[in-house]
Amino acid sequence: MTTLTLKAGQTAVITGAGSGFGLALARLGAQKGLNLVLADVQQDALDALDAELTKAGAKFALLKSDVSLAEDVQAVADLCMARFGAPNIVINNAGVEHCGLIWEHNQRDWEWVLGVNLFGVIHGLRIFTPLMLAAARKDPAWQGHMVNVASMAGLLNSPNMGAYNVSKHAVVSLSETLYQDLALVTDQVHASVLCPYFVPTGIHMSHRNRPAELCSEDKPTPSQMIAQAMMTKAVTSGKVTADEVAQLVYEGIEAGRFYIYTHPNALRMVQTRLEDVLQGRNPSDPFLGKPEIGEQLRNALRIR
Repeated sequence: MTTLTLKAGQTAVITGAGSGFGLALARLGAQKGLNLVLADVQQDALDALDAELTKAGAKFALLKSDVSLAEDVQAVADLCMARFGAPNIVINNAGVEHCGLIWEHNQRDWEWVLGVNLFGVIHGLRIFTPLMLAAARKDPAWQGHMVNVASMAGLLNSPNMGAYNVSKHAVVSLSETLYQDLALVTDQVHASVLCPYFVPTGIHMSHRNRPAELCSEDKPTPSQMIAQAMMTKAVTSGKVTADEVAQLVYEGIEAGRFYIYTHPNALRMVQTRLEDVLQGRNPSDPFLGKPEIGEQLRNALRIR
């Protein structure tokens, strides 16, 4: 398989570029001499990134964008084509987190989480893939690569993480299908899915960017408050950094690696889940490795 060799002058589109993985990917991309088209929903984060990349002498374009809106993603594509042409790399990174018992999510919760986490990737795939394929048809030497950011939650089904799990499983399925569909039509454009575990980013504070029209009027339930506290602790205590993840992503692109993992040890839990599926047995206790956490969660949520 011919893979994309990164070099200065190639173009990368990155959503959610104002913080976390997106910011780390933008910084490393600038160091590699890539042309950058960067989108984020936070204007203040884009302003800070503008100043930083200008000082670094990078070639870039910025646009405030809500990836849940098809027209916003189309605007990012239009900007990219106008400034740099078809992107060699598209990283659909923007994501949000909302957890709790799955039946306690209201309609606005689902619309927000699926809008960003799933439809953000769908819009990126639908809009950018044809541009990359067109570039490949024009130039037999042209190479492209799309990376969709899922999560280990897309390979597991941890309790009390309802909507987030659903959105990330869908991204994994979408990405696997994209990989297979691309293989039918070209050897020049490839795909990867990034499945990170707990990394110190701002995802546990993603509610700060929730649109007013999708904010819930309901008070957080006990399960949602517990899930938020557990997610905050897990994310902020992560040992792998966003900078390290960005390096893994660019290395994965050059290697033509589809599954990109930040915590390979977590695959033991994935193996257990797949063995459950293959053997037709009921899902295993997700807290076998840390029974004290399971006991704490059950005690807090058990119906009395």
